[in-house]
Amino acid sequence: MDCKEIPTDCKEEINWADEADNEISNFEGVKFDEMGLKEPLLRGIYGYGFENPSTIQQQGIIPIIKGIDIIAQSQSGTGKTGTFTIGILQKIDESINFPQAIILTPTRELAYQINSVVQCMSIYMNIKSDAFIGGTRVWNNIKSIKNGVQIIVGTPGRIIDLIERLALRTDKIKILCLDEADEMLSHGFYEKVKNIVKSMTSKTQIILFSATLPRECLDITHHFMNNPVQILIKKEELTLMGINQFYVNCELDKYKFDVLKDLYQDFSIGQAVIFCKSKNMVDWLVDQFEKEDFTVGKTHGGISATERINIMKEFRTGGTRILVTTDLLSRGIDVQQVSMVINYDLPREKETYIHRIGRSGRFGRKGVAINLITPHNFRYLKAIERFYDTEIKPLPKNLQKLI
Repeated sequence: MDCKEIPTDCKEEINWADEADNEISNFEGVKFDEMGLKEPLLRGIYGYGFENPSTIQQQGIIPIIKGIDIIAQSQSGTGKTGTFTIGILQKIDESINFPQAIILTPTRELAYQINSVVQCMSIYMNIKSDAFIGGTRVWNNIKSIKNGVQIIVGTPGRIIDLIERLALRTDKIKILCLDEADEMLSHGFYEKVKNIVKSMTSKTQIILFSATLPRECLDITHHFMNNPVQILIKKEELTLMGINQFYVNCELDKYKFDVLKDLYQDFSIGQAVIFCKSKNMVDWLVDQFEKEDFTVGKTHGGISATERINIMKEFRTGGTRILVTTDLLSRGIDVQQVSMVINYDLPREKETYIHRIGRSGRFGRKGVAINLITPHNFRYLKAIERFYDTEIKPLPKNLQKLI
């Protein structure tokens, strides 16, 4: 088998700026239905909540489909997972029941999350995917392979274990994706990733995605990728223009739900998306809403693909006015009627803030974002203000005029 080669100790320096001949056509403005995607995949994309591709999706999906090795650098929350998921799903031969794609991730949690996205978007396709991670029975992975899994999302340790057991054949792998590539090529994972790459054939397409790409990572990739194209997304695609941003000091976390109820009693709010920091918080908040007889939907990584699709349909058609979610939906969703975003919890990363509140005020529409805070995270709110050079004001009494 003609295998990929990756150096044990890479010392060659390259000037990535000189790789201009590797540039690809500009796909700015291209829509999902203009990418030549399979109809069942398009249905899955729209059902998941995506309507318009983000910048990284516009630039990255078509090159993946064309079989080009790519190195994509884009900030957190810009749609990297959707980019490689859609590209990979388009390339899978649904009639062949053996592994055709491997997505490597540094953590178990991320593997589960990505596999959930794959399953949601492939819900109308005849495609099987599974998460292969450490801490679980290896026999379950072997059984999954025998049952015809086509996309494997896994951590390096478990994947190399299966390869060395000869349980996972790599001669039919069409595409290998490294998510969080900077971490995957660091000392902690490098040896395992190197051995996985070496097991691939010379025809295997390799794609790398990361929020940051240090020079040493680029130097390494230069040795085992086939004339890769670099896609660098430098600027955020969302804007804070047209979105009025406010905060409410709730004093203590336990008072946040009471403040939320007061908002709904005092103002006429149309459809709203409420963001929480965790799946457990989403479940708790929805339970509180239901006790008060609110009609509310929820979505997070612990909800099945079928249920998520149905929840999004219900929200889009106005069957529910409130959607409580984690950062799973911090980008990609565009529901015309959404006039308000409420951050029940502030996002962990400042970069995610703009993608959360960008769910309102899309395409020139007015939008309102309300942040529920306590004194201990007031400084972080101010840091968000400085980061975006914006102003987040105390909630005014005339909010109704702004909705």
